[in-house]
Amino acid sequence: MSTGAPAWPHLIGLGEARRGASLRLVADDTARAAIAAALELVALEQLEAEVTLTEWLDGVLIAGAWRARIAQICGISLDPFETNLEGRFKVLAVPLGSANAPAESLGEVEIDAEAEDPPDVLESESIDVGAYVIEHLALEIDPFPRKPGVTFEAPDAPTTPSPFDALRALKRD
Repeated sequence: MSTGAPAWPHLIGLGEARRGASLRLVADDTARAAIAAALELVALEQLEAEVTLTEWLDGVLIAGAWRARIAQICGISLDPFETNLEGRFKVLAVPLGSANAPAESLGEVEIDAEAEDPPDVLESESIDVGAYVIEHLALEIDPFPRKPGVTFEAPDAPTTPSPFDALRALKRD
């Protein structure tokens, strides 16, 4: 996703989020066009999300479900096609300077694929809920899209003429 201005900002204050909030987000035409451009899609036909925010330690738990309809270009036939996507996510977020923030590591980093993700550290007192929805949408987009029913057929390997082919042609004469 490109950096710069958020494509679909839905800001909620950390204090308000900790008291509990439920949001229903529906992207309008302008937001869908900006998100499609940021994610390098042909089009984003639909994007809706339902997100709840609840208190978690000194931060917030952001839980959401989203659904989208995207248009991509098939990597084989180069035809545009639509795909329906949906997903759920849970993200923990804590304020800057929180004792619950992940420790900065200067040495080797060990990654445990089974472990839960550490909490996000917020850069301000606002949470951009739309950015979390877009981030999880981006994770579900197939980087090598294939239109349903399209199969790859490898072309015949090119044959390079052998010098002996020229001699065989002379022998036939």
